[in-house]
Amino acid sequence: MATVYLEGSELRSALITACDYVQHRRAELNRINVFPVPDGDTGTNLALTARSIAERLRTHTDPSIGAVAQVAAEAGILGARGNCGMILSHYLLGFADAVGSRVRLTVEEFTQVLRAAADHVYRSLERPIEGTMLTIMREAAEEAESSPASDFCELFRRLLERARDALMRTPDLLPALRAAGVVDAGAKGFVHLLEGMLASVSGDPIVALEEAPSFESEPSAIAQVEFDVTEQHRFCTEALVRGPKLPTSDTVRAVLREQGDSLVVIRSGEILKVHIHTDEPEEVFSYLRTLGALVTHKAEDMQVQHEAVGRAAESHIQLARRPVVIVADSALDLPEEVVQAHGIVVVPLALVTGDQVLRDRIDIDAEAFAERLRSGEHPTTSQPTPGAFLEAYSRAAVDGETVVAVLLSGALSGTFASAEAAAKRFEEVPVHLVDSRGASLLQGLLALKAAELGELGCAPEEIASELARVRDRSGILFTVDSFDRLLASGRVGRGRAFIGTLLDIKPILEIDSGGRVVPAARVRGRKNLLPRVMELLEERISSRAGRVRFGVVHAACAEVLEEVSAALRERYGNPEILTAPVTPVLATHLGPGAWGVAYLVED
Repeated sequence: MATVYLEGSELRSALITACDYVQHRRAELNRINVFPVPDGDTGTNLALTARSIAERLRTHTDPSIGAVAQVAAEAGILGARGNCGMILSHYLLGFADAVGSRVRLTVEEFTQVLRAAADHVYRSLERPIEGTMLTIMREAAEEAESSPASDFCELFRRLLERARDALMRTPDLLPALRAAGVVDAGAKGFVHLLEGMLASVSGDPIVALEEAPSFESEPSAIAQVEFDVTEQHRFCTEALVRGPKLPTSDTVRAVLREQGDSLVVIRSGEILKVHIHTDEPEEVFSYLRTLGALVTHKAEDMQVQHEAVGRAAESHIQLARRPVVIVADSALDLPEEVVQAHGIVVVPLALVTGDQVLRDRIDIDAEAFAERLRSGEHPTTSQPTPGAFLEAYSRAAVDGETVVAVLLSGALSGTFASAEAAAKRFEEVPVHLVDSRGASLLQGLLALKAAELGELGCAPEEIASELARVRDRSGILFTVDSFDRLLASGRVGRGRAFIGTLLDIKPILEIDSGGRVVPAARVRGRKNLLPRVMELLEERISSRAGRVRFGVVHAACAEVLEEVSAALRERYGNPEILTAPVTPVLATHLGPGAWGVAYLVED
């Protein structure tokens, strides 16, 4: 039956299929990635962007096509990786803006939306370059406009035929592609998205996927392309900023255009995403911190990535991998957008409640767990099995030459022992274990530091050594609002809990350098907690400390985040501050109303 209307549910299914499909084509896209930089990661970046979109859409329930388009655009912006991911996100944003609040689209309306999306991308880029994904977007819109299609199946078949033809012509437009004998990787990725969408709309995956030309190149094609660090900016730099008064994209581009090239800026509501190739990533981050909260930021050394491509070619490995991938357990408390931005593989701890076993961050989130705590539930916790770590190491090995696992304190949990047992059995790539001697955002900040060091090309041994040095200067303080959960977990006796409650005593705990929970102080009344925590931070952070990063976590009391963050900003200038709900695995021991401050002293 002809499809003359595109409903929201159909667009949702088509986008999910397309995003899933492009993830399966990651390796071939990496192999042919020579432009704008031969760093072998276009497939990975596009796949991670697509995964972010698909994951959001799978949980989306609003049936209107406008809502589906908006969710896809938002997920694309938050999960965008690399130049191609940013351009795709711009396209989806233009698409969503053009769809507006409509419930469904006709073929004619969809054609207009395709044109608006392509025009949005061209207007948004500093230097639109033909022979890339942009060309496919533009020619797809031109094909849709060339003559009316009778239904969406016919339209997508025509779009795909034109896109494949345009893809074959990309080497004629870019000398770097012609010299390497390949088509553009980002453009090919967009063709794969169209293939996936046609498969979904037609109801027959064979029609798109089996007919797809391979356009394969030799695995060594990228390695033969020179990366001249004297002519090209070295660091692929990305950042996400949140704030209520963000400047326009044009304003940000005007400031950053002299800092490098491949500049892409997306502004949507209170979110700003920036991608740039630069030699001075810290200057970019410093400017962005003046605009709002710098939620995520990373700088990957493209010279290191290119060398990894060369090693892959020499070893006849078809997929070039990152030198280091970070694995951590879910006690790390990093926001999901930070985890995604750095490709951290997270192993869930578990909560046992009644006859249910719930995986942290997967089956239950902090908000849902907070409701259970308030209702009086007393769940127990369970560490991941060695099998769970083996699975995580395997996932990490797809992307990385080595694995560094940053883990919950071995003095607090058997998680480190499980990770160690798995590492002894894992033979695909080397696994290096780091006991964070911490939990929550102390562990998370260390994992983030490890990811940043890996992106800069540090070896696993260097990463482990630097984390040990930083950890010795760092720590985390927790406040507890009630003795109930400490009593239930056996951390305090019944008598002390009774007296503490009677006198309105509020304990402050910390994790010491050995990774154990110890008392740090106690105060009378909730209002005295923050002043005392600030005093304790003064005592523990040297006045000579250079860069200090903070993390603020809470258990079912999000209202404290701004107050604590404001106190940190007042005392320490404008430090980087991550905020998050504390993982349910820790909240079950601390109870509702608990909050904490992690501090990472880097120099």
